[in-house]
Amino acid sequence: MQFKHVIAAVLAASAASAFAQTYNIEPNHTFPSFEADHLGISVWRGKFTKTSGVVKLDRAAKTGTLDIAIDANSIDFGHAKMNDHAKSKDMFNTEQFPTITYKGKSIKFDGDKPVSVEGELTMLGVTKPVSLTIAKFKCIEHPMFKREVCGADATAEFKRTDFGLSYGTPRFAPEVKLAIQVEALKAE
Repeated sequence: MQFKHVIAAVLAASAASAFAQTYNIEPNHTFPSFEADHLGISVWRGKFTKTSGVVKLDRAAKTGTLDIAIDANSIDFGHAKMNDHAKSKDMFNTEQFPTITYKGKSIKFDGDKPVSVEGELTMLGVTKPVSLTIAKFKCIEHPMFKREVCGADATAEFKRTDFGLSYGTPRFAPEVKLAIQVEALKAE
């Protein structure tokens, strides 16, 4: 009798995972942007223009994961000298650490919508937990590709100094705000 319960549990788990869908990050519609203090007199904003990754979402089981890679060399403040300095050893050290990653291990739902992600950010070779808050989430059939596309707007905050990016402290505050627009197309 106990054996039947084990088999039933395994089959139920297999059936639940059968509903998981894979979505590939659409790099032309996904741009992590950030805000950081500049001498306490203004807020500098920038973004990364090259992002790739995969979202796995099981809306029936209300679970999911994500795996994101950001090309650190794609940093763009809209100011060429600042871009070059940000890529240097003083800051992102892109020669040694060309990729920033985010591994979302658990997507939390409120009803049918994902509302947060618990995961780990790796930057400059340091990995720390960073939680994302999802403010907006929607899926539609893509008008050109004729398959589902999902989009979200997510935010997070962390201290750059926790990752070893200490340039300019204490003149420049260590707090960083992220705003991430993301679109992901269902894999064929």
